[in-house]
Amino acid sequence: MKNTALTQTHEALGAKMVPFAGFNMPVQYEGVNAEHETVRNAVGVFDVSHMGEFLIEGEHALELIQKVSSNDASKLTIGKAQYSCMPNENSGIVDDLIIYRIKEHTYLLVVNASNIEKDWNWIESKNDVGAKMRNLSDDYSLLAIQGPKAVEAMQSLTSEDLSAIKFYNFVVGDFAGIEHVIISATGYTGSGGFEIYCKNSEVKQIWDKVFETGKDFGIKPIGLAARDTLRLEMGYCLYGNDIDDTTSPIEAGLGWITKFTKDFTNSEALKAEKERGPERKLIAFELNERGIPRQGYDILDDNGKTIGSVTSGTMSPSLGKGIGLGYVPTGYSKVGSTINIQIRKKVVPATVVKLPFYKG
Repeated sequence: MKNTALTQTHEALGAKMVPFAGFNMPVQYEGVNAEHETVRNAVGVFDVSHMGEFLIEGEHALELIQKVSSNDASKLTIGKAQYSCMPNENSGIVDDLIIYRIKEHTYLLVVNASNIEKDWNWIESKNDVGAKMRNLSDDYSLLAIQGPKAVEAMQSLTSEDLSAIKFYNFVVGDFAGIEHVIISATGYTGSGGFEIYCKNSEVKQIWDKVFETGKDFGIKPIGLAARDTLRLEMGYCLYGNDIDDTTSPIEAGLGWITKFTKDFTNSEALKAEKERGPERKLIAFELNERGIPRQGYDILDDNGKTIGSVTSGTMSPSLGKGIGLGYVPTGYSKVGSTINIQIRKKVVPATVVKLPFYKG
């Protein structure tokens, strides 16, 4: 089990630690609902240093990235980031990721913790253009400072204008007394804020200063459980739940990051799928009665026939009702349609809704 550079800090704060993607991670501190509300209303800090970071460099860096990613990375200028996915050869997804253009020929790829080795091997297998690859995952830490008060609470720690960093943009600047950190705005919570990428040796200083500066704003540490409820309220996909090696970006509703203006792995098959329409789709639903939908629960039609399964589900702290995502045949995917969720021995009706669940 790997630790982040802040594991002892979390333990000292009384966090409940759990194994996650091969790491010892804080799942909660004071409780999921309280932590969720902190991020929605004030400011909270996640240690997400388990994420992977790859540096792709050289004059052929973009060529390699274009080949393995579904989005069009040629649109990135320095200081911009892009959400994308890496399709496999079978219309599934190797991983979803964020691509940062750091310099003209330097890109940072941020990948999911559980897929670091798999992603590295996949990209390396496609690198016949001589791009230089470096795996920085073990050397770098990542903090996500999220919530509507994040900018105001943290502005005194940097000479950069935090309010000027637009969504999916970033700067390389000073923060909490450390030079050359990446400050980005690619949040996974839907409540604003930003992320800090720094070296492992620097993260404790940053963490301490962040909490010292943020105390007047009600800042709190937030665990992975609240991260999950926050992202689900926004309808953001989680790899391993809502997307994986068997789900296509088209059926997952990720057509917007799948650009057929270029060739990439399996692009012909995905283009054909988009043109004819996918046989199944990832839908969002809200329960019409009390209950909590969980991953793996069956989705039924009105005749009690199983038509799909829940990929992510929870009791939404913001909405006070059960919400979830799941795959169903396309005929059942229209907003307003009624489906049913098998929750233990009870069948609970649900309505297909438009994302996001939480409107802010």
